[in-house]
Amino acid sequence: MKGIILGGGLGTRLYPITKAINKHLLNLYDKPVIYYPLSTLMSLGINEILLITQKNNIPFYKKILGNGNDFGIKLNYAIQNKPGGLTEAFTIGAKFIDKDSVALILGDNIFISETFTQYLSDKIRNFKSGGIILANKVADPKPFGVVTFDKNFNVINVEEKPTKPKSNYIIPGLYFFDNNVVSIAKKITPSHRGEKEITSVINKYLENKTLKTIIMPKDTLWSDIGSINELFKTTLFIKHFQNKHHKLVGSPELTAYQKKWISNKKLHHVSKVYEKTHYGEMLKKYNASIL
Repeated sequence: MKGIILGGGLGTRLYPITKAINKHLLNLYDKPVIYYPLSTLMSLGINEILLITQKNNIPFYKKILGNGNDFGIKLNYAIQNKPGGLTEAFTIGAKFIDKDSVALILGDNIFISETFTQYLSDKIRNFKSGGIILANKVADPKPFGVVTFDKNFNVINVEEKPTKPKSNYIIPGLYFFDNNVVSIAKKITPSHRGEKEITSVINKYLENKTLKTIIMPKDTLWSDIGSINELFKTTLFIKHFQNKHHKLVGSPELTAYQKKWISNKKLHHVSKVYEKTHYGEMLKKYNASIL
């Protein structure tokens, strides 16, 4: 399975701080926002990743992430200069996906839990065909894609930002599809909002009876960093979580080490590079415990 991160968008809800910088490059406690979705994909064993963003953002991403070598992965870049819907990720990334299945994660979606990664890994381990979406119960589902179930939690309906939601279960920005998603995406037409909606792709899998849903564990923090309040609230949560559990989350270097994609020596080098920062201190503490 390959991975795609959508790291574009204008971030207008975070103006004025995003007038000069892409929101996925903003600080989220002790590391950039983009580190979190990258680490999520890596933690699922995905080490070939495509980052899609505007052309002017790519030099900044490359300065932070490079070609992925520091994380033991292959990191590629592609351009989406104006928002055209999440489905465009599969047409822009068609050559990258090639004949493989693909996981798509939104660059501003944060997943933090002690159990989430292992739980999700177990669920997708034998993934061969079809599509998989996550479902998370929220108080206000209107701004999101909403999924409705029958009494056995089989998907009945999926809607994009409905004015009258039929359930409180929304679809977070992490999706898994087989290779058919490329041909499906090419046939999707823009909605009334002028975008090729991801829900159109999901509904196609639903029509074909090849869609599965994973209910997120209750202890998982899911956050969509779209507003200043969400950015601040998530920052505080990560600070509390790391201090409480003495655990660094959202670290691609640490994830790479745990996956044995980089050596202890490499991890030690990174911790030295960042030694004057909180992030570096956290890496150093972990590194010291395994020397």
